[in-house]
Amino acid sequence: MPRRIEQLAGEIVRLQGELDREIEKRRADLGWSLNEGLIEFEHGLTQHHRQLRLGVSAFMARSALATVITAPLIYSLVIPLVLIDAWASLYQAICFRAYRIPRVRRSRYIVVDRNRLSYLNAVEALNCLYCEYANGVIAYVREISSRTEQYWCPIKHALAITDPHLRYYQFLEYGDAEGYRARLDEFRQRLRTEAPGVDPLRGRGGE
Repeated sequence: MPRRIEQLAGEIVRLQGELDREIEKRRADLGWSLNEGLIEFEHGLTQHHRQLRLGVSAFMARSALATVITAPLIYSLVIPLVLIDAWASLYQAICFRAYRIPRVRRSRYIVVDRNRLSYLNAVEALNCLYCEYANGVIAYVREISSRTEQYWCPIKHALAITDPHLRYYQFLEYGDAEGYRARLDEFRQRLRTEAPGVDPLRGRGGE
């Protein structure tokens, strides 16, 4: 990776760390924290949240007719998402083992925790469950596909792409034929030996 690109990639990592710290501060301001993976609210805060919960009847009465009509279509997306989730899991279970690529830990991408928010009614909690599953599956599959891309084709595009995955930044430049032939095995070996949880921008992929 050219020095300047490496510096910019490192700056992205630094900014992500700074963003994480600001989010942690905001959590403290809102009165909750994480303790060994468990969510803890300050005393009395849960009761206050329950007082702010909107009943299902009132919630439905406020919903636009278009929202109610399109809801079945929105939720029908769960069917292909479940199929993609299952197929991607089967794919990496077989293929990643065959190529000695570390498998993506599904639990790090599909996280279900919004049901613990007592200010959500049943419909809102169901909506949150749908969204966290849908976006979690997409993130999970994206990481699987990014590892596949690093193994088979670690080459950048000639045209700009929107929001590339983090592994993309260390890929070979478009048109670097010598680099591709000389370094493809290096990319594969790096992928095979990467440490879980380490950011890809630092040269080794994370989960």
